[in-house]
Amino acid sequence: MKDEMPFVLYPFQEAIIHLDADAFFASVEQALNPALKGRPIVTGKERGIIACASYEAKARGVKRGITLADARKLCPGLVVLPSDYETYSLYSRRMFNIIRRYTPVVEESSIDEAFADLGGMRRVFHRSYEQIAQMIRQAVQDELDITVSIGLSVSKSLAKLASKYRKPDCFKAVEGTAIHLFLPEIEVSAICGMGPNSVRLLEKYGVKTAYDFVSRPRDWVSKLLGKPGREIWDELRGMAVYKVEPEEKSSFISISKTKTFSAPSSDREFVYAKLIRNVESGFIKLRRYRLRAKVAGVMLRRKDYGEEGLEAALSRPTSSTQEVLPLVRLMFDRLYRHDAEYRSTMIFLSRLEDDRDDQLELFADNLRIERMAGISRAIDAVNEKYGKHTLSLGTSLFLGRARRTSKDEPPARKQALLDGETARQRLNLPMLMVDV
Repeated sequence: MKDEMPFVLYPFQEAIIHLDADAFFASVEQALNPALKGRPIVTGKERGIIACASYEAKARGVKRGITLADARKLCPGLVVLPSDYETYSLYSRRMFNIIRRYTPVVEESSIDEAFADLGGMRRVFHRSYEQIAQMIRQAVQDELDITVSIGLSVSKSLAKLASKYRKPDCFKAVEGTAIHLFLPEIEVSAICGMGPNSVRLLEKYGVKTAYDFVSRPRDWVSKLLGKPGREIWDELRGMAVYKVEPEEKSSFISISKTKTFSAPSSDREFVYAKLIRNVESGFIKLRRYRLRAKVAGVMLRRKDYGEEGLEAALSRPTSSTQEVLPLVRLMFDRLYRHDAEYRSTMIFLSRLEDDRDDQLELFADNLRIERMAGISRAIDAVNEKYGKHTLSLGTSLFLGRARRTSKDEPPARKQALLDGETARQRLNLPMLMVDV
């Protein structure tokens, strides 16, 4: 295979990096509290399920998604912490700002991952692309005290494979001329965009590695997997199809909001209040991006993880919370079971469209519709000034009926408010734990 011709004849006709923070939530906790370094820690105490595990915990079999009870059995000395998403978001912002010192073209793909286009930046820094990527990696470690893994290659798909090649704390560059040497080491299941069904289908045809995949004819891939498979095939052969998009995401196929209770509940009004809080959050997001929904759905998840849901088409596309409440109540009443304990609720909104022009209908109660839209605008204005959910629906009064457990312990930052801070409004400052 080493004697075969490379797919691409130039080392870096594109220079794209993928940065992936290592066990991000747990690493931030260890950075803020040095006493936790080297110890197995997890976040997710408030959910009862592991949200993130440090590599010390992963080495003992603890992984994301398992229950705290199972995690403690695997690792008796496990440190369990509540998730501090506000601080994680702050670290995420600082991490992405470090990348932007080296290139303005940065795509924030998640709270702990980003793509960046380094093309042309060699002239600015008088360094190779590999050296620039290493400078970014070192700057993050020096300034934030967390490690990241970075992959550098000629397409986004290859860069992401490279970043995950030897995690944690790794750097891997895959030049265009070396793609054919790298892909035989990658299982087809590791390719981003290849779901389990596609993997099983490819395996039936003897495709086990990424190299097996790109060795098949392009027409064969297109016929078997369609346009998405063909685009992945192009990306893995060094032809960049997916561009690094620095703009904030503003288009959505759907929007969903869910929240797990710290303790399962059979209190009907409390469960409904939790659902309505999700509805409020979902519609706030709709209005922020000037969208409206044609379909709304509700899901209730029980203590035993069983779940039921319903969805319905709205009489008209809307971004008004009040307009959808009667339908949400109807779906909730049909789903709710008095003999069940519930652990989470979800609202999902789909068939989204732009909400830029008012479309009044001949037989609709247009005055009522405009009044409800005005209420939503007024609520958004108050919450923008004083904090999300400062002004909310009356059902929020039932949220105080939650049963308190040890899982309700707030993150350390929320227990150490500075003068003038409130539970909902705090300065963008993390809390560093130091031994005195």
